[in-house]
Amino acid sequence: MPPIDIAKTAAALTEERLKLLHQLSELGADENGQLTGEMDYGDAFADAGAATAERTEPMGIIENLKIRLDDVEAAIAGIEDGTLGICTACGKAIGDDRMEYRPTSAKCIDCKTKSA
Repeated sequence: MPPIDIAKTAAALTEERLKLLHQLSELGADENGQLTGEMDYGDAFADAGAATAERTEPMGIIENLKIRLDDVEAAIAGIEDGTLGICTACGKAIGDDRMEYRPTSAKCIDCKTKSA
């Protein structure tokens, strides 16, 4: 397999970053995963309980989106500083096949397997 196309990878990562930011925004969160709107619970405790229950699922989604955004931003930073494709655990090349499949990979297969 030929080496990954850095320009194409950078464009794809930038597009993914914008999509993730949009999804976070739609859920009422900023790029740090923090909710941006005020929640009005009303005067009754039951209203607060219902509102909290309704927020549980979106908060899990926001958390997952934030993790993905962090991975994408780390990959973009890796392109900028020349470390994309280098395992953060052992310092060896991650491998073009893995980077082509998942450009946000921070670890080679061996190190990822060991940490799982």
